[in-house]
Amino acid sequence: MITSTQSSNPASSLYASLNAKNSSAAATDPNSAAGVQDRFLKLLVTQMKNQDPLNPMDNAQVTSQMAQLSTVSGIDKLNTTLQALSSSMTSTQSLNATNMIGRSVLVPGNKMQVSGGQGFGGINLTQSVDSLKLSIKDAAGALVRTIDLGAQQAGIVPIAWNGLTDSGTQAVDGSYQITASAVLAGQSSAPATLSFGMVNAVTQGAQGAQLEIGQLGAFALADIKQIM
Repeated sequence: MITSTQSSNPASSLYASLNAKNSSAAATDPNSAAGVQDRFLKLLVTQMKNQDPLNPMDNAQVTSQMAQLSTVSGIDKLNTTLQALSSSMTSTQSLNATNMIGRSVLVPGNKMQVSGGQGFGGINLTQSVDSLKLSIKDAAGALVRTIDLGAQQAGIVPIAWNGLTDSGTQAVDGSYQITASAVLAGQSSAPATLSFGMVNAVTQGAQGAQLEIGQLGAFALADIKQIM
């Protein structure tokens, strides 16, 4: 009689069904979610088999334990799904980033490359200003040109320099440094400057797709302030 009752136990049937599905995973990795689930069910069934007939286990308690196990298993599956989704999004981001190759962009930086007597850059204003000035220095740090840009609205202010110095001579091609100064209601500030460059390659890094922009180095997609 006792054997017959145990074999028809719903919990035993549930354990047998779940154990058949999870035995291979648990055997390979006892610390996996399937392994933990297998050990939990074995313990639960053992408790039910050896419970005191005069003081049986509370059905609500068993149901609560099963619900907790189901929640843990669901969280583990959700984490696996999110990891797969993250990998997919990273691959998609890299693919989309390849469309940037050959495009001219503005990125954070203070370098201006002059070629053929022309240099380009930008200034990133977080607020409107009453006056804005751009200073250009050569590789030795000597000031060669100051450009008064007047009042400007908040946003990206593009810069195009014709290579003429304050003395009226033509600056030689090469790398220059730019800084900006602004005044608003009598208060001075130093807005962030932007460097101009062309995207020539895309690489996949730990933080996602990285755009290689010539001598300026590598930048993330979020660093691109303007596409020219």
